[in-house]
Amino acid sequence: MSATPSRHRHEYALRAVWTGAAKGALAAGKDYSRDLEIRIAGKPAVAGSTSSAYGGDDGKHNPEDLLLAALSTCHLQSYLALAVRAGLPVAAYEDDASCIVDMKDGRVRVTEATLRPTVTLAGGGDVEKATRLHAQAHQICFIANSVSFPVTVEPRIVTP
Repeated sequence: MSATPSRHRHEYALRAVWTGAAKGALAAGKDYSRDLEIRIAGKPAVAGSTSSAYGGDDGKHNPEDLLLAALSTCHLQSYLALAVRAGLPVAAYEDDASCIVDMKDGRVRVTEATLRPTVTLAGGGDVEKATRLHAQAHQICFIANSVSFPVTVEPRIVTP
């Protein structure tokens, strides 16, 4: 008898394509284009590269950008889901997130990330509840639960 899949199990797929190949094949000792596209069925393509620190194009999304975006937007969506269930009147949400890439344990890796969400409440919003929901959102954010570096949340609540 096979196990029934969890209702929490979802699969996602994409195609990463090295578009830099159009500028020439790799050759030993030759610089190369780091340009790429992330293609997901039914969605606009995302142009990517590496950061300029690694010879790429800072005008395009790099893996560090996308990892940080995943952390930030997962927290945002988790927070909004909790807020609506709690009856919290959120009028606006913005996050000034950052992460650090550094050498740790002999490997270059993301060593930490900080989310700095600013939540604006409509009239009558409970500031203490709004603050507490960030801790809960962090606990249920599956992206934050999937990384091996600390993710700190420094919320700011604004009322009219």
